[in-house]
Amino acid sequence: MSSALTAVARLLPQRADYAEFPRSWRHDILAGITVGVVALPLALAFGISSGVGAAAGLVTAVVAGLVAAVFGGSNVQVSGPTGAMAVVLAPIVAVYGLGSIALVTVLAGLIVLAAGITRLGRAVTFIPWPVIEGFTLGIATIIFLQQVPAAVGQPAPEGKTALFAAWDVIRTAQWSTASTALLVVGFAALLMVVLPKLHRSIPESLTAVVAATVLVVVLGLEVARIGELPNTLPAPVLPHADLGALRTLLGAAVAIAALAAIESLLSARVAATMSPTGPYDPDRELVGQGLASVASGMFGGMPATGAIARTAVNVRSGARTRVAAIVHSLLLLGVVYLATGPVSTIPLAALSAVLMVTAFRMISRSTILTVLRSTRSDAFTFLLTAGITVCFDLIEAVQIGILIAAFFALRSVAGRSSVTREKLPGPAQPGDERIALLRLDGAMFFGAAERISSAITDADNPEVTVVVIRMSQLGMLDATGAHTLGRIAEELEARGITVIIKGVQPEHMNLLTNVGVIDSLRHENHLIDSLDDAIAHARSHANR
Repeated sequence: MSSALTAVARLLPQRADYAEFPRSWRHDILAGITVGVVALPLALAFGISSGVGAAAGLVTAVVAGLVAAVFGGSNVQVSGPTGAMAVVLAPIVAVYGLGSIALVTVLAGLIVLAAGITRLGRAVTFIPWPVIEGFTLGIATIIFLQQVPAAVGQPAPEGKTALFAAWDVIRTAQWSTASTALLVVGFAALLMVVLPKLHRSIPESLTAVVAATVLVVVLGLEVARIGELPNTLPAPVLPHADLGALRTLLGAAVAIAALAAIESLLSARVAATMSPTGPYDPDRELVGQGLASVASGMFGGMPATGAIARTAVNVRSGARTRVAAIVHSLLLLGVVYLATGPVSTIPLAALSAVLMVTAFRMISRSTILTVLRSTRSDAFTFLLTAGITVCFDLIEAVQIGILIAAFFALRSVAGRSSVTREKLPGPAQPGDERIALLRLDGAMFFGAAERISSAITDADNPEVTVVVIRMSQLGMLDATGAHTLGRIAEELEARGITVIIKGVQPEHMNLLTNVGVIDSLRHENHLIDSLDDAIAHARSHANR
């Protein structure tokens, strides 16, 4: 009972979450303000692109961002609507209608919450390092490419990935008018690069946005602004649900929950490598993201995930505790009611500059070189994951990257699996030439079972009448390997060759028994623990 309570308490907010705040409050508040400014147009844009509406995107950033910051497992994660979620939601809105979003958001949140409570968050630790780095490189590239339309003062083409949309914009841009937006981008980016060199305490992102806005207003430059904003938030309400609606939307909710979990955990993991604030708790992160989506759905928002772009801005702006993410949400809430006028004048090109510089800072040249120099299989996995993330879909990229990494890992394990014929221990005795002592090394699983079977068969020769199979060095055994071993024993016994199995490890015994390997032996005494006893027994058979 006490262990269960401890486990539950670990998933709840703790006083330790704010232990660094007395020393980092200035950095946290400035980082939260910076992220809030950057998140505002993104929240509106993602809400619109998903088909749910700008207000829903803003609600998600405020409500879900606040709940995830308090209950989540990362000290620096910033949550809200994301481009990947907008892509997934758009067809759901088209098929099921706008009224389905509140229910599917709450359902997805409950699924993610259940995953965190049942400790499925640890599954992210099985994602290989090259996949994580490839995903990070791909996301950084997408973040940069997504800003290209605003950087040249053009609307983003609909229905295209960031790569092809950026290419279309560059190919068709009117450079005579795009130069003004590029001037703002260059000015803001230059400030972000130069200001930290002047003094590390200067909030370069926020300063760059304010300075670029002042520049645009003073010079009267014609560039796109954030524009009109909603000035109220809807009242919370539980979405109406009946059994038919639940059945219809369950599949969509599962897909959204999977995306939310993977994107949030990967974002938190990337943030942990960028920030010196310590590790994150993946299970608690899922709990926080689940509660955030439930709350967002009740307020008419969309599903929430950890947002890598905003999280990166948060870290680079000096955030150390979750207070920064809380400030980000409170700032957006204040904007809705108090500051829609001034914020509406911020040029989108300045925000593009912030995200472009952030994207570059997410990319570690030394890390890329390390991965590329490691092994060919890891380098291939890294490049493939990054390429699929940029050209197709980030979740598919992670899935394919994991499959490719698993394939190479299994091939490596299979390559280290072998059968070695050894000399019999001790002085040679008459009849020893009729005994084959075979040692299994590595793993006998579906990837290596047939090759090991062939090796054992090839080891056979006419004078051999006894085969001793040493299994004490076998590290891994699965059902395929055990079945193959049983088939080998049956075939050899059918030829009149006695099979003795030596040194079965305790964790393999049940599997060998259940698959029938033990029954395939001529006698139960042919399962022996000691090598000396196994050889002595083999010699007694060979000399008959």
